[in-house]
Amino acid sequence: MTVTRIYAEGFLEYAKETIGFERGLKELKDAKYVFRRSPELLVLLENAAVTYQEKCKIIEEVFSANLSLELCRFLQLLLKKGRIRLFPDMAEYARIKYSHDKEIDAVLETTYLLDMAQLEAIKEKAEKVLENKLHLYVKINPSLLGGVRLTAVNKVIDGSVKRRMDDLKRKLNAVGVS
Repeated sequence: MTVTRIYAEGFLEYAKETIGFERGLKELKDAKYVFRRSPELLVLLENAAVTYQEKCKIIEEVFSANLSLELCRFLQLLLKKGRIRLFPDMAEYARIKYSHDKEIDAVLETTYLLDMAQLEAIKEKAEKVLENKLHLYVKINPSLLGGVRLTAVNKVIDGSVKRRMDDLKRKLNAVGVS
């Protein structure tokens, strides 16, 4: 978490002097949204078979039309330092620290698509437990076997069948039943 905080704060300090703090914060959020909607982009940027120069060009092509040169250079710095995978966490840290509406992003993993009523019920219960407003992103994850898993910042609420089975297996192993 310390590295995440240091880079996020560093970018925002730089943004204050160049594009302005509020714009820097917004651009972190916008870039995080791009990575969240296109997880394959992060995989590509971490691929050792792609050269640093090619990765820099990809960043410029994807981000320069809508975001500042400063943010593109920040992403390129993260690439050079081998920390691009931490960018979504950096952006989330900054958003939470400086957000006024206290809404946090959360990923809801489920084995199948839920209808809106189910999503709203889960969101409402999770907001009470986490004591924050949530912005849900839904991810289909068949490996859960059933149930749902909610991840928000550094908290996980795991109601999946897989977790329950793993817990049962651990308990059975503890008492010597295999």
